[in-house]
Amino acid sequence: MTWNSRGFRDALGHFATGVAVISAATPQGTCLGLTINSFTSVSLDPPLVLWSLDRASDRFGVLNQVEKFGINILGHSAKELSQRLSRKGESGIDPSDIRKGEHGVPLLISHIAAFECETHQRIDAGDHVILIGRVLSFTHVQHEHPLLYYCGGYCELVR
Repeated sequence: MTWNSRGFRDALGHFATGVAVISAATPQGTCLGLTINSFTSVSLDPPLVLWSLDRASDRFGVLNQVEKFGINILGHSAKELSQRLSRKGESGIDPSDIRKGEHGVPLLISHIAAFECETHQRIDAGDHVILIGRVLSFTHVQHEHPLLYYCGGYCELVR
């Protein structure tokens, strides 16, 4: 097979992932979000998780500098929010859609699980920066199926 970026991206798309939103406060105190599917656990002791941030993102400047951030795992009912926060220029989160976590991090009300994190490490990795967060607190609920992403589209878990 001939190497090409589109083909590589399509092949990666065959790995189904959950969908999450990174939430953080700007230096001015407004809340912004970014849809990701690059979330994974790293360590239980200490509790570490990671996600990757595209250098081309219009939110790169703010999110690469924050010391605390939230990772909000989305349920299927949050599909529209996920779509909006994935688009350039659509980073704002309405104050009515968030609550402050135990450590002051803005978290989405509509999560099925959420993690408040402080930045533990940043790793340069090609066209992305990998952000490892130390989990300060977490919460989860069991009221709906997760929002999933597969082969370029959203899908629902069926049990």
